[in-house]
Amino acid sequence: MGHIGEYAGMEPFLGSDALRRGVVTRNDLRTRYRAVFRDVYIAREAQLTAAAKAQAAWLSTGATLAGLSAAAVLGTKWLDGKAPAEIVRTNRQSKKGLVVRSYDLADDEVRIVRGMRATTPARTAFDIGRGLPVPKAIPIIDALLNATGIKPADVAALADRHPRTRGSRRLRAVLELADGGAESPQETKVRLLLVGAGLPKPETQIEFRGLHTRRIRVDMGWREWNVAVEYDGIQHWDDPYQRAWDIERIALLEGAGWIVIRVSAAMLSRPDALIERVKAKLRERGAYR
Repeated sequence: MGHIGEYAGMEPFLGSDALRRGVVTRNDLRTRYRAVFRDVYIAREAQLTAAAKAQAAWLSTGATLAGLSAAAVLGTKWLDGKAPAEIVRTNRQSKKGLVVRSYDLADDEVRIVRGMRATTPARTAFDIGRGLPVPKAIPIIDALLNATGIKPADVAALADRHPRTRGSRRLRAVLELADGGAESPQETKVRLLLVGAGLPKPETQIEFRGLHTRRIRVDMGWREWNVAVEYDGIQHWDDPYQRAWDIERIALLEGAGWIVIRVSAAMLSRPDALIERVKAKLRERGAYR
């Protein structure tokens, strides 16, 4: 009998199928695995991520993945594995941990992702943006755009096809502020703080060529005034190699005439001070005359 690791690894699997193949016993299912949905199991030590829960929902129902579940299988980061899985089907009957939608989906709004039916990136963003509160939707849409490479204009074009859909106005507000350049929810939070305070909308992921053999980028900034803003996650402080490179990178940017404002988690807890610091640097470079 093959080991279950060869069959299912740390991903969800159908218990009935594994029993039929002889790779697990009923006692294994009771002691070594936990049920995600009926007849769908995962190893007890495995982390039930949003992507794993989406896969479990697809195995359980065979329905089209949508919303946060579609976003997860499309590669979106930072999603909450505790949130319910989302599917689309005509049968609205649901179960614990599962949300059932009854959207009408056009053929070009669905694709196959790793063998599973899921809404396309644009349709997924459309549904998330109109279904969640704007502050909650923006970081998710940012991460989805970053993972898939689509643009807010792609989502807006799809929205034009569904002008009477509930939540369309909310979606438009999300798309006005969404930016696929954000590489973490904290970067999104920093950008929204600055824009919300009336500062010019920054460009994200500005790349510099010719300063070093390594690629140099900053999280966001304004080329017109040579001012950049960088969010420093924990790796910038705990990883000595990353920290050494940060010191060199910032020195190169400053040598090229840029001001770099570094933002920590502690600074994010004092948004007014952060906004004033950025305003002062922009003023220093002539942004406010």
